[in-house]
Parts: sequence; structure tokens; C-alpha cells
Amino acid sequence: MNYEFTSFPNLETERLVLRQETAEDALAVLRVLSDPAVTKFHDLDTFTKIEEAIAVIERRTKRFKIGSGIRWGIVLKQNNNLIGSCGLMWNQQANSAEVGYELASAFWRQGIMTEALKSILEFGFHKVKLKSVVAEVMLENLASKKLLEKLGFQNRGVLKQHGFWKGEYHDLEQFILTNPCKSS
Repeated sequence: MNYEFTSFPNLETERLVLRQETAEDALAVLRVLSDPAVTKFHDLDTFTKIEEAIAVIERRTKRFKIGSGIRWGIVLKQNNNLIGSCGLMWNQQANSAEVGYELASAFWRQGIMTEALKSILEFGFHKVKLKSVVAEVMLENLASKKLLEKLGFQNRGVLKQHGFWKGEYHDLEQFILTNPCKSS
């Protein structure tokens, strides 16, 4: 499968534009990732400096350029504000991807992440022809588990001590969504 694109694929939903983050988005990324509520279940420390936001944007851009993943900035159409991100990290051998996401806490429980993830899952299954998408979630992250189940992900069980960040090991619950299209 080809995980490299000639240009960054922008996606649009009813309320959102999903686009590549740029250096101009550093302050917005900092605002999202400097909130301890947002980073509580994330494998990133809570940001305190603009340089951390610049570095994460650069990492995401590099991943896209080398074809190992794609991360969209989530932007509200109504005011062009970047309020989070979501993306896919390719597992080329398995023709699958792992999904990741975060959203500014002021926008939780408004259906925004459901809308964004539906769009990128459709992209992954229809354009990239992925066979499956997985998500790994900390056990305490009930909102994320509910979101994945709403999108049709199936719980595959707990992976003991599977993640390591913020100085400790974490049990992670794994979810999978297989391509609803039967073509490969």
C-alpha cells in the first residue's frame, strides 16, 4: 500500500476542516496541550513552552513526509480556530493504522471528535484501503472508550503494562475497527 501522498489531504465535515498543522498553529497547539485535563491520558507531558508545540508540529510534519503517519489539525469552520488533532500511524506490514486524537477540553461532549474521527476513518478505509484501525486507551479514559464504541470499534481486551510514559507503565485497553468495505 502507498502511504505517501503528493500533498496533504485536507478533509471537510459539516463543522470542521481537518488540515495539516503549521508553525502558525503553535500557539493553538500549546493552548490544547497545556491543559492537564487534555494530557491526563496522553503519552505527552503537559506543555509549558511554545517550543514544545513547535516540536510536536515538526514531528507530525516529518511523519507525514516519510510516510509513517498523518495527523490532521482540527479546525472549526465558523472561526478558523484550531482546537485539537487526530491522526493515523501506519502499520504497513499489517495494512492497518493506530488512531490517536486530542481535543481542547472546552469542546468535549459536543460530537466534534466523533465528526473528525468518522472523516479520517472514512479516509483510511476508502482512500488508503486499510484493513483495520486500532486504538489503545488507558483504562480510566472512559470518554475515549465510549467514543470508540460509538464509532463501532470492538474491545479486544487489556494489554498489561503495554504503555510507558510519564515515568510509569500503563495497562491499555485495545479496540479495533475493521474495514466495513469488503474490497481490499
